[in-house]
Amino acid sequence: MTGMGRRPRTVFSGMAVIAPNGSTTEAYWRAAVDGVSGIGPVESFDAAGYPVHLAGQVRDLSGPDLVESRLVVQTDRWTQMGLVAAERALADAALDPARLDPYDMSVITATSSGGNEFGQREIEKLWKQGSRFVGPYQSIAWFYAATTGQISIRHGMKGACGVLVGEQAGGLDALGQTRRALVDDASVVISGGTDAPLSPYALTCHIAGGQLTGGKDPATAYRPFDAGAGGYVAGEGGAIFVLEREDRWRARGTGRPGYGELAGYAATFDPPPGSGREPGLRRAITLALADAGAAPDDIDVVFADGLGLPEADRAEAEAISAVFGPYGVPVTVPKCLVGRLQSGGAPLDVATALLAIRDGLVPGTPALAELAPGCALDIVRETRKEPVRTALVLARGYQGFNAAVVVRALPGHR
Repeated sequence: MTGMGRRPRTVFSGMAVIAPNGSTTEAYWRAAVDGVSGIGPVESFDAAGYPVHLAGQVRDLSGPDLVESRLVVQTDRWTQMGLVAAERALADAALDPARLDPYDMSVITATSSGGNEFGQREIEKLWKQGSRFVGPYQSIAWFYAATTGQISIRHGMKGACGVLVGEQAGGLDALGQTRRALVDDASVVISGGTDAPLSPYALTCHIAGGQLTGGKDPATAYRPFDAGAGGYVAGEGGAIFVLEREDRWRARGTGRPGYGELAGYAATFDPPPGSGREPGLRRAITLALADAGAAPDDIDVVFADGLGLPEADRAEAEAISAVFGPYGVPVTVPKCLVGRLQSGGAPLDVATALLAIRDGLVPGTPALAELAPGCALDIVRETRKEPVRTALVLARGYQGFNAAVVVRALPGHR
């Protein structure tokens, strides 16, 4: 049970990962454990004139490889990845939606900026050729809820559906909303998030934010908590999950063990500077632990947000140390191998945490060379083999969103 006593467990019964260093769950996991990076020169368009040189790109999957041709013309790459990941997650959960009540299944995903590439292409037609040349799918393909809508249509899921928009934190907020939906609205929810913010327009927006690294070496460009940190690398991909109420999952009798439990969740917003109030991320951590009925000593590893900017990294390190003590808990940032995937980034961290629980391996942060001053953290630099039962995943969104999730092994896990 969770921190609310008799609330049924929320079980991760299936999942699928699409990431720059592995376009399937197991390929990604091998790459993360082995420290293999998916960051490289921008290839999705000619970025020669841009101050940014690197991105985390999924290089082995394109539109026709992801979905059938009729959907390629209707959807952005971000939605195409979501559709493929949802299909794979359902297969992983051994769940056939056609056998269930359509009103007992929901879809709740996250996105940060919608269908950038599709939207840019249609807007260019508008500017160059006029409104008659803009395709009819422009009205839906760029929209934040496009992935949720396409997944629900494809699988006949007619329960309460939604989308969360909170940049990096939104991927955890979607899971929090999913757990609420499983109490009253559904027995099965597809959740998580993917993003594909690597079109010229999307990358320009990232650049305007002033947080991207200008580094040219894929191995050192994105270095969370490092003394030489200078920003993040943008990336695409994410993870999609099948989550179920424990009673219904066990009643299905799939014979599969399940990945773990969504045990705790909390979301906060940063208080105004100088207010004297508790920092938002620290409060999110303590609330998520309380919701999970967990003490700091119960956490085996923290998957940090790791923005890769000195001030932000120091603030996160202080929040973690305030709860767990200086160097009090192993901390890792495997996203240094793929970049920040926006609303797909935190779900990818959750998937990584669940795989760490499954295999007793904590993937490292190989980009770290020298721990930055003020970051009193036990950073996992290379993969550690040790039992993991409970993990904390942190995420921060642009301009003050914070979210934290606790995932825990199911009873009987060894």
